[in-house]
Amino acid sequence: MNARLDHRNPLVFDTHELGRRPGALQKLTRSVPAPKDLGIAGVIGAPEGAPVELNLRLESVMEGVLVTGTARASAEGECVRCLEPLRQEVAADFQEMFSYHDADDRGRTRAEPDDDAEDDEDRLFIEDGLFDLEPVLRDAVVLALPMQPVCRETCAGLCSECGIRLDENPDHHHDAVDIRWAALQGLAETVKDGEKDNMGGAEAGVDEKQEK
Repeated sequence: MNARLDHRNPLVFDTHELGRRPGALQKLTRSVPAPKDLGIAGVIGAPEGAPVELNLRLESVMEGVLVTGTARASAEGECVRCLEPLRQEVAADFQEMFSYHDADDRGRTRAEPDDDAEDDEDRLFIEDGLFDLEPVLRDAVVLALPMQPVCRETCAGLCSECGIRLDENPDHHHDAVDIRWAALQGLAETVKDGEKDNMGGAEAGVDEKQEK
């Protein structure tokens, strides 16, 4: 059984108006502050406390309350190509069943609440007429966000050699040097330096003879 829910939490909802009457329907809109770490850690997400707009439909069924809705928020992150900060609007759709503890998945009343304890591990429950939407919201937002966000689809990214932003410098390039020719060039420069040294020695010898 889950810990007792706090009705003051903006992501906790009350189902008492539905009265466990199958077919009863309730529509809700609510603006809630984003909980901490709402998104993909280190990539993109809604800042803690930022407004998240919820549109919900609560429908009473035999086994519990079926919650269908959409969450809208502004997510912030960093472009994976140019590393510039970005902001992106996200809309996440979700649908989840919150079950009564005394009903199985076919709406039948259980003789013993723990008969299907293993199956209960993956289910969400209504506690004293309340349910917590946060785990559902987290899963929906993560699925709706891009794993590799970009500031725009045409972003050219950064130069792999010097790191300059290519969108701001479309003509930027580096002269390609074949490493094989680069090695020969280095050898040639070494030979030239050696020749200069030899010539310098020869000139010095000539000067000495002239002085004699």
